[in-house]
Amino acid sequence: MEIKGRVISRGIAKGEVLLCNDGISFLGGIDPKTGIVLDKDSPIYNKNIRNKVLVFTRGKGSTVGSYVILQLKKNGVAPAAIINIEAETIIAVGAIISRIPMLDKLEKNPFKMLKNGMVVEVDGDLGRVLLDA
Repeated sequence: MEIKGRVISRGIAKGEVLLCNDGISFLGGIDPKTGIVLDKDSPIYNKNIRNKVLVFTRGKGSTVGSYVILQLKKNGVAPAAIINIEAETIIAVGAIISRIPMLDKLEKNPFKMLKNGMVVEVDGDLGRVLLDA
């Protein structure tokens, strides 16, 4: 099955889905050395985002979050891909400078179509998520 979306950052990645039905602040909310979620109010508190297809509503917080995403990438603990309901500048810039495939505005609600742990492919070149990857 294929779900189309808007391309924010190009590239192709495959990984396990990690759903967060809330916004994420990368500055202070994610440990850039380990990829572990530090925000105790987050639905994914204490989970590791490393190599996951990280699905969350939108980014929140400081513009420094873009550089935290880049640091995650440099440390080898970044998500494989990012899917947002609606991208905002902080996360979009972080994904682009880190070369992490990113989509938003999927034609179907990802929180209804995706499940934690399922393996999907995010194609940031063609703007699609493949569920039977």
